Amino acid sequence: MRSAFTANHFKDENGNPAGGTTFGQGFAIGWQNGPLGRGEDRKEPNGAFVEDIIAVALDRIEFYQDSPFACEANASVWQLLQAALDELQKRAQEREQRAVEGTHQV
Repeated sequence: MRSAFTANHFKDENGNPAGGTTFGQGFAIGWQNGPLGRGEDRKEPNGAFVEDIIAVALDRIEFYQDSPFACEANASVWQLLQAALDELQKRAQEREQRAVEGTHQV
């Protein structure tokens, strides 16, 4: 079962992701709008990244695991979320090696 939420995802004139919002019961996310840039042109983030949201979910599962709600299902979810975060980190490292991290270059 998928939670009910409302998402508005935006694209720039080139079809690249350009921020947006996602709202649901108890949460509101403003997504990063535009690339951060590289080197001296690097900007501060202006919104959340997928990695941020996965990290928050991991933190909450860890909180449950340190409570009477600890269980195998939570442990499995934690492993899956950690694997997702690891894959996104690998992608970022690979993009950095190609000097395209922080840009819209593919």
